[in-house]
Amino acid sequence: MPHINLLPWREQQRQASQQKFLTILAVIVASSLALMYLMGTFYDGLRQGQEIKNRYLQGEIVKLDKRIGEIEGLNKQKENLQRRIRLIEVLQSNRNLGTQIIDEVARVVPAGVYLTSLERTGDMIKVIGRSESNNRLSQMLRAVESSYLLERPVIQGIVAGSNDDRLLSDFMMHFYVKSFEQMEQERQEGDGTQSGVPAT
Repeated sequence: MPHINLLPWREQQRQASQQKFLTILAVIVASSLALMYLMGTFYDGLRQGQEIKNRYLQGEIVKLDKRIGEIEGLNKQKENLQRRIRLIEVLQSNRNLGTQIIDEVARVVPAGVYLTSLERTGDMIKVIGRSESNNRLSQMLRAVESSYLLERPVIQGIVAGSNDDRLLSDFMMHFYVKSFEQMEQERQEGDGTQSGVPAT
């Protein structure tokens, strides 16, 4: 029986298998590197896109901050202007206040009440006079309480008339002048009530 040497064939098979393994390994390594490169490129693109968005948002935030600063400046100017207007209104009101007080006192004094003295100390008005009856004084109290300018009337004393003049009683009363802010608030509340809008 002839003898066949299989060593060369086995060596060729081994080399072929080794070459195939190395080829597959090279393909896997190349594919992995390509995949890593593609993933790196993809994530770099995402990062760059996010950086662009961040820069855009930062720019918009800077613009908004600038606008907010401008609005705050306008609000301060508005507040200063309102304070000046209010000061002018107060000065104008105070300039005519003496005349207004005299006119309003004359309006709240009913028939049958006669004033003999009127004295102003700050916001307090002190009056001394004579009245035909207590009902007349009650009318005067109600008139002061409903006045747009005067408030808080208080009768300090009533003295019956002497024998020569029994029909008249001496009295002393004081009340106060409302502040400009209070008159302005009441005016606004009155405007709101007349327009059908409840005052807040």
